[in-house]
Amino acid sequence: MNRLSTSWGAYDLTRFPEDPRDQLRAWSAADAYLLRHLAGESEDEDGGEAAPVALDGDVVVVGDRWGALTTVLAARPSARVTQITDSFLARQATLANLARAGHAPDAVRLLTTRDTPPERIDVLLVRVPKSLALLEDQLRRLAPSLHAGTVVVGTGMVTEIHTSTLELFERIIGPTRTSLARQKARLIFTEPEPESGSESGSKPDRAVDAGPWPRRYVLPADSGAGAGLTAVNHAGIFCAERLDIGTRFLLQNLPESHGDAHVVDLGCGNGILGTAAAVANPEARVTFVDESYQAVASAEATYRANAAAGKAEFVAGDALTAMPAASVDLVLNNPPFHSHQATTDATAQRMFRGARDALRPGGELWVVGNRHLGYHVRLKRLFGNVDVAASNRKFVILRAVKRR
Repeated sequence: MNRLSTSWGAYDLTRFPEDPRDQLRAWSAADAYLLRHLAGESEDEDGGEAAPVALDGDVVVVGDRWGALTTVLAARPSARVTQITDSFLARQATLANLARAGHAPDAVRLLTTRDTPPERIDVLLVRVPKSLALLEDQLRRLAPSLHAGTVVVGTGMVTEIHTSTLELFERIIGPTRTSLARQKARLIFTEPEPESGSESGSKPDRAVDAGPWPRRYVLPADSGAGAGLTAVNHAGIFCAERLDIGTRFLLQNLPESHGDAHVVDLGCGNGILGTAAAVANPEARVTFVDESYQAVASAEATYRANAAAGKAEFVAGDALTAMPAASVDLVLNNPPFHSHQATTDATAQRMFRGARDALRPGGELWVVGNRHLGYHVRLKRLFGNVDVAASNRKFVILRAVKRR
């Protein structure tokens, strides 16, 4: 747990799932910089003291990674706060941090990136995401809700804000400028351009095209069990333009399932692994799990696009923590090795532990990863066994069996 001090009080915040050994903070210098600006504690362009932002009306926070911004703003008496996130983990962290701060669960409105945005936004606060595509998609969805008087402020670390980032704000919303850097963080200020016939404070009539999402591509002939299948990708999905080479390697060596086996595509992304398993065995029951709402929507779209038979379930969740014990026959996993900008195997470890608990005796976990990540050590410790099912110069596919 770590403490964020603001002019509105100090808040003890944690990531989710909470781990006392985790040294990563639940907030960043970018979050702190934005909160100082809102409170009127930052400098303006001329080096003077900036005026505080009036947090009145409908305040929307987009991309709040662990709920720090939402938790602090929830106490502002005249603000109706809505959080929009693509992360199930961020949503759970927000709920925990709100409760720790003494706020009721309904103190803020919690939406996902797949939900319809609020009709009107008076203050829009954007934590710049890692994915430029997700940022574009969200700005396009939110732009019609802005009016000429809407205050729009983005925030991110200097390494996260690029010329392309600023061009998106400028093109979709209006004139954009940035602040000076503070503690390697920067703010983005954008003024919504007035629309014809609209007045400051009035409901906007601006219309923004839907953008290029979702995107589709057909898997090439060298994709093993996935050859010829169509992948559907909503904004923000890993390797949305083409099949990533790790997934291709696992598709080339996809294990068989038989009868009504329960197969889980864990960390499913666009769901191509689970879809290939469903096409290969129409009797299989396939569960697609990811912590990204965009990913779960992509997996469902991929599954439907390939007319996969059988039964399927699509779940936004924390790995396999909600899966009944001893209920799964096969888990397919291409785990991430980063959390936002931090490189860590914590997510992979959580996935491996969840798979061990969810598998039936004799059930198997198949994992693809870069050779240097050393997943075999973790799997051997958890399962008591691990085999190399396939390998090449870059990747290894590991197979662990639940013995009892």
